[in-house]
Amino acid sequence: MTYATEPRPAQAPPGDRKSPRPKKRRGRILLLTLLVLLIAAGGTGYWLYSGLDGNIKGVDLDKAIGDDRPPKLPTSGQNLLILGSDSRDGANAALHTGHVSGARSDTALVMHIPEGRTRAVAVSIPRDTLVTRPECTKADGTKVPGANRVMFNSIYSQVGPACVVKTVEQMSGVRMDHYMEIDFAGFKGLVDAIGGVTVNVPQDIHDSSSGLNLTAGTHRLDGTQSLQFVRTRHGIGDGSDLGRIGLQQQFMLALLSEVKKQDLMGSPTKAYTIADKLTAALTTDSQLASLTKLAEFGRSLNGVDPANMETIMLPVAYDRTDPNRVVAAMPQAGELWKAIRSDAEIPESAKKSPATGG
Repeated sequence: MTYATEPRPAQAPPGDRKSPRPKKRRGRILLLTLLVLLIAAGGTGYWLYSGLDGNIKGVDLDKAIGDDRPPKLPTSGQNLLILGSDSRDGANAALHTGHVSGARSDTALVMHIPEGRTRAVAVSIPRDTLVTRPECTKADGTKVPGANRVMFNSIYSQVGPACVVKTVEQMSGVRMDHYMEIDFAGFKGLVDAIGGVTVNVPQDIHDSSSGLNLTAGTHRLDGTQSLQFVRTRHGIGDGSDLGRIGLQQQFMLALLSEVKKQDLMGSPTKAYTIADKLTAALTTDSQLASLTKLAEFGRSLNGVDPANMETIMLPVAYDRTDPNRVVAAMPQAGELWKAIRSDAEIPESAKKSPATGG
């Protein structure tokens, strides 16, 4: 099986065309993942609350995907696929995230933890990337044939999370050791559980799309406002995802500062509240679907310092047929995946994307 193929060359569209706007909410999903693992690794006291085990939903990737998978890393490094679900159902329906049926992979991150597990690299896959979807099996056993030029974020709603994992593995040749999914409600619940997060806004933000209205200055954001903040695109900068990424990074630092200031890990009551909110909105692969298993995995990552974490967008180029879509840019994307497959340093040339989105 050949896992990575080179797409057709793509050229940037003329300057008067709109650039595609990949939905990269990588900051909030990366942070939520780290907090989940931090809580899980905190000590045996936390999993005395055995009811939390029942909150976590599990997906058996080996059963769903079968043997048609890339080999595992040749080292002790790990790869984790993180999805942020944009389902508008259930608790998410009240969060003003739009009126779209079903669910999509609102955010997709391949987190690579190299051997030694003291640092990490998160590769964001733009949701508008056109990919080849392999043949997959739905949860009910229905076979879905493969298809070309499928928008990446549609795979989740069409076939399910296991097919997203299989697609990522096929396009990259990188074996996903684990899978984790968090939805909108999980993000809101986290912020509300810690009592809000303080951010400094350098300019007025009025975004009718996200619903966020803030004046310049310091604000204490609750869960709903925080979700609006990290989703805001139209109310700041040039209206592209470039401004949103800046807000996400700002919010991530503010949330980490809030956690440190409150010493949440030293408060079993608050730690339980946060764990309850997050696990209720969490889906993982079956190997991580309990607090005990999450704790074991979390402890293996104790050496990862957030200061040593790097975020990269999968290098993409504008699709020649549809400039509002992107395709993996070669040779950059190929170099990126090759480095991860061999657990090697990612070259600078593999981090540059022809499609800037701005």
